[in-house]
Amino acid sequence: MTTQGSTVEEWTRALAESTGSPGGGAGTGLMLAVAASLTSMVAGYSDSEEDDGGEPARIRVRAQALRQEALRLADDDASASKAFGAAFRLEPGPERDEAIRQASLEAAASSAVLGERAIGAIDDLAWLAANGNRSLVADVVVAFGALRAAVAGARTNVSFDLGSLRSAGTSLGQVRRQHPALWAAVEKLNKAMDRIDALTADIDHRAAPTDAS
Repeated sequence: MTTQGSTVEEWTRALAESTGSPGGGAGTGLMLAVAASLTSMVAGYSDSEEDDGGEPARIRVRAQALRQEALRLADDDASASKAFGAAFRLEPGPERDEAIRQASLEAAASSAVLGERAIGAIDDLAWLAANGNRSLVADVVVAFGALRAAVAGARTNVSFDLGSLRSAGTSLGQVRRQHPALWAAVEKLNKAMDRIDALTADIDHRAAPTDAS
């Protein structure tokens, strides 16, 4: 079952099963694809004859490419999740420890790539929030919500996968020293969530003017 080759009904049915593949990581990729799709849609409605070939058109091209990449990354994460689960099912011993170490690092790296792509999508959505078709502000807010879910999912998965190295006898201090880029990715993704929250707050009054809060 792949994200790229399944219907929404088929894929979500597979996600609902207690298999772990697809799981939360693949769901993170799907949320990024949703954010990219909405970004493309809003960019298309924000183009005009005067802006033909301008920033909205460039945003749409990037968003359409990201949608396809996000689905591929979702499938990559599902494969990594499968290997991760298999490693923990091995009998205790050196072979299991090495399998956990390898699977944890591969899963963390896969989620970090997904998170990096999600961070890269923030600027285009921020541009549309400020300059896009104002009639589609609700769609922009929904896109921000999907993008935040992707960033949060990537952050949590990278952190969890790195923490799983403890099952192979590695302390968190050792993980931080041995894998500084993956460790730093967690904080980078935390900051990205804060930025998305701020951007959403800036336009939420336009998207939901009847909200009592």
